Amino acid sequence: MTRDTAIAQATAHFDSGAFFDDLARRVAIPSSAQVRELRPELDRYLSEEMTPTLEAMGFVVTIHPNPDARGGPLLVAERLENPNLPTLFSYGHGDVVRGFEGSWREDRDPWTMVKDGERWYGRGTADNKGQHSVNLAALGTVLAVRGRLGFNCKILLEMSEEVGSVGLAAFAEAHKQELRADLLLASDGPRLAPDKPTLFMGSRGALNFELTVDLRDGGHHSGNWGGLISNAGTRLANALATLVGPKGEILLPALRPEAIPQSVRDVLADVKVGGGDGSDGGPAVEEDWGQPGLSPAERVFAWNAFEILAITSGNPDQVANAIPPSATAWCQIRFTVDRDPDTFLPAIRAHLDSGGYHDVAVGQKHDGFMMKASRLLPDHPWVQWARASLRRTTGVEPAILPNLGGSLPNDVFAETLGLPTIWVPHSYAACSQHAPNEHALEPVLREGLAIMTGLFWDLGAPADGSDGAEGESGGGELPEWRTL
Repeated sequence: MTRDTAIAQATAHFDSGAFFDDLARRVAIPSSAQVRELRPELDRYLSEEMTPTLEAMGFVVTIHPNPDARGGPLLVAERLENPNLPTLFSYGHGDVVRGFEGSWREDRDPWTMVKDGERWYGRGTADNKGQHSVNLAALGTVLAVRGRLGFNCKILLEMSEEVGSVGLAAFAEAHKQELRADLLLASDGPRLAPDKPTLFMGSRGALNFELTVDLRDGGHHSGNWGGLISNAGTRLANALATLVGPKGEILLPALRPEAIPQSVRDVLADVKVGGGDGSDGGPAVEEDWGQPGLSPAERVFAWNAFEILAITSGNPDQVANAIPPSATAWCQIRFTVDRDPDTFLPAIRAHLDSGGYHDVAVGQKHDGFMMKASRLLPDHPWVQWARASLRRTTGVEPAILPNLGGSLPNDVFAETLGLPTIWVPHSYAACSQHAPNEHALEPVLREGLAIMTGLFWDLGAPADGSDGAEGESGGGELPEWRTL
């Protein structure tokens, strides 16, 4: 049996409709972590769907309660073939965002997967049930063809990613020995473009916070008091204008990266973000937005962004001729590994004070959204190995991104568990995740299954390539595994 045999069997499994049926069954479980009434579905996804799937592949499965009462359960599965073999770690999340029932095109039910051309509609098809289903099917294919993986494997499935992965870091810290491994291979997020196989090695972090001006109790007539008392909206708008410029450029140096590593610049040199004209279903990229002197790829993958997510002053629903007493802006900083996020809010506070904006409060709610940044540099040996494997499977050069523009709990794996982290996404940017009409693209899922089968085959191939096609292991010589 060869690598080509395994990939052919994987695509045959997909073409038979069996993969569609598996994913449809998983989508039908309304496992939204954002809806309290659906909490039992989080447990059901792991116990009724994932546990029998993994046990059929020889994994020992344990479901753990979340150490944070706000979070759902966590599943750990382990297949130990030989204690002397290296161990692969993989991850996925079975929770999804709320369904937004009644808002889907053609009145589709978010929990019933529907095929429409090349699009498979349903909540979780892209984020993340479709993606970890691809990886589980690929592992099953390698087992069926080779009779073994050729490596040990641990899988963590969480049910709280859509509420900030609450409890995940504490769980990983408490179970560090149980989760010990050598390499993370997982799937989430979008490809650079639908037809471009992609690797990324981390994610930008995200910090959500509020700027608030609260001047007095109640509004006052704008005719009687205009020009005599301060306007909360005006104060907030001007404070924001000292932090972010009219083209979205960050004005406060402490909120920007110090530099972009050369290896990151090198891999981004030929990367084109989106279609540039909205042709991929997303908005057109604006060339003159963001930090001057950077390419669009550098701005989203190697630089920080300051975003105003929402802003209010007075009562927009019932506008009165009154000077508003308060105003609030809900803001976010997306950041790379170059800056410590703990420094952001103190830097903003000091900057506003120096400009005379003592009346602008800077704060973050107790449950405010926060994810750390992480990155494995593109010249790392594991990245080059994975790049060779994808190139062999697809016949094209994959896009290499230093990190995802969005956020994932990758810091838990990179820092707490100390793993090299490589992500192979099976979605695309215009998939409508987190919104009505979420969908996956059939060609991307099918190619993703071939890619992951090739990667897992290569990972478990003997060093002499004796079970590979034409005497090759596929992705080239494996990098040195960490000493176990």
